[in-house]
Amino acid sequence: MDGKRFTGKVVIVTGAGSGIGAATAYRFGREGATVIAVGRTEDKLKHAAAGAPAGSTVVPRVADVSDESAITALIAGVAEEYGRLDVLVNNAGMGLPGTVEQTDTAAWRRVQGVNIDGVFFASRAALPHLRRVGGCIVNVGSVSGLGADWGLAAYNAAKGALVNLTNAMALDHGHEGVRVNAVHPSLTITPITAPVVENEELMAAFRQRIPMGRAAEPGEVADVIAFLAGTDARFVNGAHIPVDGGLSASSGQPRMF
Repeated sequence: MDGKRFTGKVVIVTGAGSGIGAATAYRFGREGATVIAVGRTEDKLKHAAAGAPAGSTVVPRVADVSDESAITALIAGVAEEYGRLDVLVNNAGMGLPGTVEQTDTAAWRRVQGVNIDGVFFASRAALPHLRRVGGCIVNVGSVSGLGADWGLAAYNAAKGALVNLTNAMALDHGHEGVRVNAVHPSLTITPITAPVVENEELMAAFRQRIPMGRAAEPGEVADVIAFLAGTDARFVNGAHIPVDGGLSASSGQPRMF
């Protein structure tokens, strides 16, 4: 922890009910920010807020990022109530298994709605407020947006779109003093990934592929998000940082020697 870098700052974290989102809310909270923890499920948000570090301010707010009017109204309300918005962390995400043939239209739209529409809606609503204070956006992508997986066509498409949306916003808004960057985790130990983490065969395969030999902890991703949002990264714009233990360093070929 690097002191109180975010004292007086207002931070919105979407998908903050658990996992990377909750860890990110806690990290900013420990460093003095007022954190608005956004999610779809009130009970999860309240539970997450109750677990926040002592002395931190984590405020739960219910909204579905894929609902344009709901997330737009929430961000406008936060900016009005607190007088500013300094950081938006677009963390909300979801995935459904399936190839293109196996994915029906409703599932496709649901995945795109949360993973890419939600980022678009939230960022569009936040930009005028971020511009006033020289704030920033950190998008939480995935190694699944930097390369594809078997049987995750909709998720791969959405996270791939997030990569280039990050690039576009970095180009369009950097001169306005608004930096836009992204982190791209690989397997991270969260409630959502529990079926994978608890499957020893799958975990053995991941350990073989990840040079550091393990999955990430949510706080390890949150640390990189906080770096990108802080002044140490003041000239970092349009960057994509894999938080993957070295997974993306591989050519993709199996170990031969």
